[in-house]
Amino acid sequence: MSRQTSVGKPNNKTEQQLLPLENGDRLTRPEFERRYHAMPNCKKAELIEGVVYMPSPVRSKSHGLPHAAIMAWLSNYWLATPGTELNDNTTVRLDLDNEPQPDALLRIETGGTSAIAEDDYVEGPPEFIAEIAASTATYDLHDKKQVYRRNGVQEYLVWRVSQTQLDWFHLTEGEYILIEPDENGVLRSLVFPGLWLDCPKLLAGDFSGVLTVWQEGLNSPEHAHFVHQLLEKQEN
Repeated sequence: MSRQTSVGKPNNKTEQQLLPLENGDRLTRPEFERRYHAMPNCKKAELIEGVVYMPSPVRSKSHGLPHAAIMAWLSNYWLATPGTELNDNTTVRLDLDNEPQPDALLRIETGGTSAIAEDDYVEGPPEFIAEIAASTATYDLHDKKQVYRRNGVQEYLVWRVSQTQLDWFHLTEGEYILIEPDENGVLRSLVFPGLWLDCPKLLAGDFSGVLTVWQEGLNSPEHAHFVHQLLEKQEN
């Protein structure tokens, strides 16, 4: 009797073709990562509380332009603040059920609350996350907000484009509390000194005005002191 072989046929799960990610899939984080890696044409997918979320195509005024404005604001701060690191649409491993891909994150490189893993993922909560909520305000202000709060993201900014509203939360005793603007409508980070945002000008599309206030923040003594602290951490 001849021996039959299984050459050319998958004989275990790792050899089988992985199923594509679908909205609403309930997966473990390792399975989510395996399927995401197998979909190189997929630009954004997130695992929130064990559920896969895949956003719809991105429109210009409701997401692309606001995203660019936030990235320009954060990019200028990052370039002027050695010891910080800015990421755009980068996957973050938070816990076993949550692997979001926030629109923007700002982290402290040395001695911060997150790290870069050997396989180049961000692991742990970045100090600051920003999301553009064009048509997903419920998603960003509920499920994601609770995940970020529970995992210790210290500041969370949500720009609700359709409502012309910006919410900037700071983690205080385990709860997210709104940061209140000053008399001129300027919001100031409590984690990144000198990171100032003129909310009325941003929402009005006055981006040059946003950069004027941003420059005032960078010229502040608290920003200079923060940079000094970051450089000391890198030297030690």
